[in-house]
Amino acid sequence: MLKVDGISTFYGHIRALNHVSLDVNDGEIVTLIGANGAGKTTLLNTISGMLHPKNGDVVFDSKKISRMRAEQIVRLGMSHVPERRQVFGSLTVLENLTLGAYCRVSRDGWKAIYQDIEKVFGLFAILEKRKEQLAGTLSGGEQQMLAVARGLMAKPKLMLLDEPSLGLAPLIVQEIFRIITELRKSGTTILLVEQNARAALRVADRGYVLENGHVVMSGKAAELTADEQLQKAYLGGRSNGKG
Repeated sequence: MLKVDGISTFYGHIRALNHVSLDVNDGEIVTLIGANGAGKTTLLNTISGMLHPKNGDVVFDSKKISRMRAEQIVRLGMSHVPERRQVFGSLTVLENLTLGAYCRVSRDGWKAIYQDIEKVFGLFAILEKRKEQLAGTLSGGEQQMLAVARGLMAKPKLMLLDEPSLGLAPLIVQEIFRIITELRKSGTTILLVEQNARAALRVADRGYVLENGHVVMSGKAAELTADEQLQKAYLGGRSNGKG
């Protein structure tokens, strides 16, 4: 479904990604693990069209998307749920969800969109209770659920999730990962960036480890979890911050 082939991405003259390659197959959860500043968020932003690589290619659903605009990539079936939620705080929960489906209005019509909102409420019951509430007044966990739900409203084949558990209480983190598992069961492929490496590997099929803009390790989730070097570097605890 997704193939990243040797991409290098720069911020000005600073190289953030250096010839990174990875792939995500249909129906998988693949996680990206790495310390702060390793390039994880930059990689997601490059895949989703927020940034463009200087070298290499990104191929999604057999189409080269490296030079496409972000909104074009959304229309192809990719949603990006950014770090720190970034919901529209002055809009209601329902308005946020409706905006998530903006690219579908002319294609699917409002009836289908409202039906999908009801499906989203089935997955996120708390959002139905809060549907007329301003998003900025929700708790952090509720905002994260709204950010994921808004991403789902585009009906993505592939969802990019950037630090969905960042700053959340342990019980809410458990709920977020339960939802991630449910999304995969319903047919959504997921590329997950998560500093809680142990929790990410628990739900993932495979993983990649980034260090200083390079992929330094990859493999099945069980293999990575058992790796002594990775255990010492990433599985002994959790730090919160920018990836």
